[in-house]
Amino acid sequence: MTDHLSYSDSGVDIDEGAAAVEAIRDAVASTSRPEVMGDLGGFGGLFSASRIAQMADPVLVSGADGVGTKLALARELGKHDSIGIDLVAMCVNDILCCGAEPLFFLDYLAVGKLDRDQAATIVSGIAAGCRQAGCALIGGEMAEHPGVMPDDDYDLAGFCVGVVERAQMIDGRDLADGDVVLGLASSGLHSNGYSLVRKVVDADAELLTPTRIYVRPVLDALAADLPIKAMAHITGGGITNNLDRSLIPGFDVVIDPASWPVPAVIQRIVDAAGLSPAEALSTFNMGIGLALAVAAADADAVQAHFEAAGERVFRIGHVAAGGSQKVRYQ
Repeated sequence: MTDHLSYSDSGVDIDEGAAAVEAIRDAVASTSRPEVMGDLGGFGGLFSASRIAQMADPVLVSGADGVGTKLALARELGKHDSIGIDLVAMCVNDILCCGAEPLFFLDYLAVGKLDRDQAATIVSGIAAGCRQAGCALIGGEMAEHPGVMPDDDYDLAGFCVGVVERAQMIDGRDLADGDVVLGLASSGLHSNGYSLVRKVVDADAELLTPTRIYVRPVLDALAADLPIKAMAHITGGGITNNLDRSLIPGFDVVIDPASWPVPAVIQRIVDAAGLSPAEALSTFNMGIGLALAVAAADADAVQAHFEAAGERVFRIGHVAAGGSQKVRYQ
């Protein structure tokens, strides 16, 4: 038995935690919006509801997610500057599928032993993702877990809140036979399938290419009254198990996998793992990060908008009436 054991002796460094908060202050401030109230370090993140109060019938849309085992590659390669973009992307792209504008974001960083410089690098990535999405990083938590996690280990989780007018929600209610499905290109693997990736190929920086954030071009399209009937963020489970989530009863979606190019990095993983086409389409995004359903008459205008915004757009399929909310391949 010892006569004295401090919190620091047990593995939690309060001073390092305070220094880490100071190290991230500028990154957090760079994400500010007019609605943000208060400063970093309070007991709660404050965000004015004044803009929401001006809406006719606002619906709050929330999402929470992590980055999964892509974190293991970031640790292995010692590259922590972009993993936070993935964290933001996984949350904001999800709520975007309802037509929601992301308003604010909170993060949770758990570490075995806190390193202020590494924490600042990670949070700088989260702030970069928030800037891309136009949402404010208004708070979070950095927690040391000595004895629970190895010193060099960390995990990330994120939470975002957005808003959409109820009348403008995107929920597939207007889907019709013959609607066109447009696919926006992914930036690579995004943040899914890494438990398999890590088993079949060696780590390299290409595998850490951050998830593409689609918020600005989609919100700009909606602001321009370009009608989008349904949207799907292609994450874990691939096209097969995400595009069906955007459908309503009585409709299927028919996809032509030959209608877009599969990124080389994804094809390399598919080949190394020996996946069948069906397995690949239900595991990875295969090069499509976001899918949109639009009326055939609107497809040219919607495609032109996204291409002008710098997105690569492919016509990957169509909506078919008489189905049971399934993805079919031709």
